[in-house]
Amino acid sequence: MKVRRSAAVFAAALVLGMSAAPVALADDAAPSATPSASPAHPAGLYGTSDPTYDGVFRQSYALLAQHTVGVHPAASAIDWLTRQQCDNGAFAAFRADPGTRCDAKTQVDSNSTAAAVQALAGLGGHLPAVTKALHWLEGVQNDDGGWGYSPGLPSDANSTGIVIGALTAAGKRPADVHSAKGARSPYDALAKLALPCAKGGALGLRDAKSGKLAANADATAAGVLGGLGRGLVVAAGSASASPARAKCRDDAAHSASGVATNGAAYLRALLADTPYVKAALAGSEDQPDFGNTADAVVALVAAGQSDAAKKPVTWLTGHAADWAGETGPAGYAELIFAAHATGTDPRHFGKVDLVAALNDTGPAPQRATGAVGDDAMARPAGHSGTDTTLIWSVVGACLVAGIGAGLLLSARARRRS
Repeated sequence: MKVRRSAAVFAAALVLGMSAAPVALADDAAPSATPSASPAHPAGLYGTSDPTYDGVFRQSYALLAQHTVGVHPAASAIDWLTRQQCDNGAFAAFRADPGTRCDAKTQVDSNSTAAAVQALAGLGGHLPAVTKALHWLEGVQNDDGGWGYSPGLPSDANSTGIVIGALTAAGKRPADVHSAKGARSPYDALAKLALPCAKGGALGLRDAKSGKLAANADATAAGVLGGLGRGLVVAAGSASASPARAKCRDDAAHSASGVATNGAAYLRALLADTPYVKAALAGSEDQPDFGNTADAVVALVAAGQSDAAKKPVTWLTGHAADWAGETGPAGYAELIFAAHATGTDPRHFGKVDLVAALNDTGPAPQRATGAVGDDAMARPAGHSGTDTTLIWSVVGACLVAGIGAGLLLSARARRRS
């Protein structure tokens, strides 16, 4: 699985790979090249794996997914997230001691910050935190109008897409958010990251050696949502026009909506032969990428391509239970977002109650509406509320930090939390 954050980290790593020296994630500080040794599990955090590289991200996904299905998260879970924010408004992937002030060595990033904004804005009642986070995001906007994973890194579709979602969730018009130099909007950045129809109309990631864009399904799903000004949560039937144009057109790529529609055409074509998006990791090309498939479902619905989302969401209902159980809260959240977008009941997602399974990975919610009892739906086989760290998070973080450090990673390459 590649939750959107992983692809953005990987994009940052590719860019850094073109540089001779490491680039700091916050001011002049470079992160450690290895995960911290099993930090104590903080109270209120969803999932039990090492949160070093994804704590804020998975917490934000979990809280937003619960809110989407009418579950009011535990106060301790919301408090955990708000305490992670730095005084300047930014969020790092994880701060073991939130009581300590952030400094130049705190590794803040756009993806964690934007995910937290979407969750807190959705929950409501956190305007000061949301406002501070938006101020920071606008302050680190690139000259081309987009965002990279960390301040100073070139813009990528994943980071730009999730920040657009944060702007929208907070009630701002992305088209009106301009860079300090050049007065370019996030939509201008996405247009520069889009490929022509001869290459499918996808949004791409830059190759480390050539600097050229290569089509990437995860970047495309994020770019489609961004181009449409949408966040992570898309309701069934909420597309502005359905069915929308299903073919790529170069003459439409000058607009954000055109870039999004072309990207949706690329995703549609990917799902024409198989009901899932294939993994992009070298050596795993024939394996399904469950998280990217769920992201593609949401993007297709947002683009008015609900008919193309039916086959993959049906496939997910029959195949995603074990994956989500291994992946933890972020995986359950992604499936809930896909179910919500297609009008599929997340409490009867195949043989799994996604809502109950997500709730099991963290503190008990304050209240839930329409919840199904434990005896009504099955949990994934062997599910115990734990999750396993998947390799893409570690790969991305190590590449960003080490730029040449040895990567001795776990086998099961499709996993991450």
